[in-house]
This record gives sequence, structure tokens and C-alpha cells, in this order.
Amino acid sequence: MNLIEAIILAIIEGITEYLPVSSTGHMIIASSFMKIANDDFTKLFTIVIQLGAILAVLALYWKRFFQSLDFYFKLLVAFIPAVVLGLSLNKVIDELLESPLVVAISLILGGFLLLKVDDWFKSNEIIDEENPSAHSEISYLTALKIGFFQCLAMIPGTSRSGASIVGGMTQKLNRKTAAEFSFFLAVPTMFGATAKKLYDYFGDGLMLSGAQINYLIIGNIIAFIVAMIAIKSFIDYLSKKGFKIFGYYRIVLGTVLLLIHYFIYPLSII
Repeated sequence: MNLIEAIILAIIEGITEYLPVSSTGHMIIASSFMKIANDDFTKLFTIVIQLGAILAVLALYWKRFFQSLDFYFKLLVAFIPAVVLGLSLNKVIDELLESPLVVAISLILGGFLLLKVDDWFKSNEIIDEENPSAHSEISYLTALKIGFFQCLAMIPGTSRSGASIVGGMTQKLNRKTAAEFSFFLAVPTMFGATAKKLYDYFGDGLMLSGAQINYLIIGNIIAFIVAMIAIKSFIDYLSKKGFKIFGYYRIVLGTVLLLIHYFIYPLSII
């Protein structure tokens, strides 16, 4: 990996981490085309720079993030399924992370789902005058269910934010509340994923060079700045317009990748 490749991946991470289009899937695709996807440092880099995107959430929502213990316990409950399944399926997940073809298929399937989500949960956006907070209250059971939905993102191309937002909407949350809880849930999830990846990396006897440490620092800074812009834009757009544009985008991108795979060269060996 060189500096330009690191900057490109960081920009992609910042833009896509909180959009329902799969940041991991996009970085797998980009790193595959740059022919660095199988490099151990690239795999570490794509996980660690998520810390920058996490800090963007803390910077934008710090007043709401630092609140009651009840809120943190709900985040913990939502985080537990990812811990259990992540540790249990670690090897399987690592193998899937090397497959752009899996990403392409997941993008298309998730795209068709997003085309229907707004219609399925239209009633969630209706304000109940007798109970204005009816679609913005999160219980412990709701948090747990959202946590299970988030686990779908272990399949590359699914989208962590997309899965957890839709999970929240199945529990009668409105789009804005579901999206914001998804953002908050990213904090323990991404910290956990980063810690596990660093542990595995150094546990395998690998070390970081001075240049690689610089790439990680630069990548996190770029991801932080870009993610702040993306979050503010996404929340505003989602509240007003919904998911359909993201569904169409996923379908188009996934279809293009499949066409490349079957008519130009196999994605698995890019």
C-alpha cells in the first residue's frame, strides 16, 4: 500500500461507513482493483481507519452520547450479538472478506430490500399526537433485536448501518431514530472490531513500519473529516427522502461488478 491508496480507502470509508451501502464492501472492491486486497496491512488498515469514522459520531453527537447509564446498557445489549457471533465465525468472516463476488451479490440483494423499506414501514414516520415519542423510544428488547440485525453485516456488502437501521425500523422506530442509534452502536462495535484485528495482527508476529503507522494516522484523520460531512448529509436526506436512492445505487454497482466478473475477469483474482 502506498500513500495515495491509503487516502483513497480512507475517503471511501468516511463516505460509506454510515450510509446503507457497505463501507467494508466498497473497500474490498477498491483494494481489489488496486491489487492490494490480500495484503495483511490492507486488511488491518480497512478496519483500523473505522476509528476515525467513530470519532466523527462522538464529535457530532457528544451531548447525546454522554448521557444516562441506561443508554449505555442498551448499547451493550445491542453489541453482545456481534461479539458472540463475531468470535464464533471469525475464520468464516475473514474468508468472506476476501471475496468481491460475495460483495456484489450482497449489494444487489440489499438494494432490492432498500427499495421496499420505506413502503413497509411508512407508518413509523407518522407522528402520534397522543404519544409523540411512540416511534423514538428504544427498549432493551428493541436494542437486542437491532444487535442481531447488525450481525447480518458480517456478510461483506450487507452494510452494518443499513442492517441496524432496518432492524430498528422493524421495531417501529422512525428512520431518524433508527439511524442515530445505528451510529451510536457503531462506537462499541468498531472499537471491538479494531481491538480484535490489532490483537490478531500482532499475534501473528506481524509488525508495523514507520510508513504504515503514518498511513494509519492519515487514514483516520481523513475518515474522520469525511464521515462528519457524510453523517450530517445522510441524516437530513434520510429523514426527508428515505432509502430508495441507496437501493438503486447498490443494485447498479452490484450488477456492474457481476458483469466485470463474468465478462472481463473473475473478481476473486483481481
